Amino acid sequence: MAAVDTTVIDHPLVAHKLTVLRDEQTDSPTFRRLTEELVTLLAYEATREVRVTPVTVTTPVSPAHGVRLALPKPLVVPILRAGLGMLEGMVRLVPTAEVGFVGMVRDEETLQASTYAERLPEDLSGRQCYVLDPMLATGGTLAAAVRFLVDRGADHITCICLLAAPEGIERLSALLDDLKVPCNLVLAGVDDRLNEKGYIVPGLGDAGDRLYGVV
Repeated sequence: MAAVDTTVIDHPLVAHKLTVLRDEQTDSPTFRRLTEELVTLLAYEATREVRVTPVTVTTPVSPAHGVRLALPKPLVVPILRAGLGMLEGMVRLVPTAEVGFVGMVRDEETLQASTYAERLPEDLSGRQCYVLDPMLATGGTLAAAVRFLVDRGADHITCICLLAAPEGIERLSALLDDLKVPCNLVLAGVDDRLNEKGYIVPGLGDAGDRLYGVV
């Protein structure tokens, strides 16, 4: 079994919204709205293995058997800052999920990721975590975030990204090769390659800048 189980969503609405996101003429308000919509579509597939528990409810006619989300609640973890633009789309689908944050920055020279902030429970034992990061480029940042969660006890990780480069997927799998918990990767698309600066080609530019402006 591969260290990371990868799913690329093949759906015309996903392809349409991704195309508009790529367009350099798309302004920030439209980019944010489409990102939220696209993440909701991705989240539908990403939560396929969310844990549930049986429950019986009473309809106006008779009792009915169904399910509800199991405890502990799923934890959604956007990677700051660009992952924040994906949060609303995710919690729209899973409004009872809890939310934590992790801030990571990539050194543009070494391409290594380091953590500069986090707001997460100390103990994540038994938790399913959903990591949000728009771009899987070199793979280092996402791999570091996954390990950070697993080190705290998370036992099932799903990463949701808008775009990935083949090199990023390969490196993510290599960096997580010894991971002892299931890790899924759900994508809207896989692009051609990385350029010499570590950016996805053709990509959509810097997702953080396009969401929130250049800072």
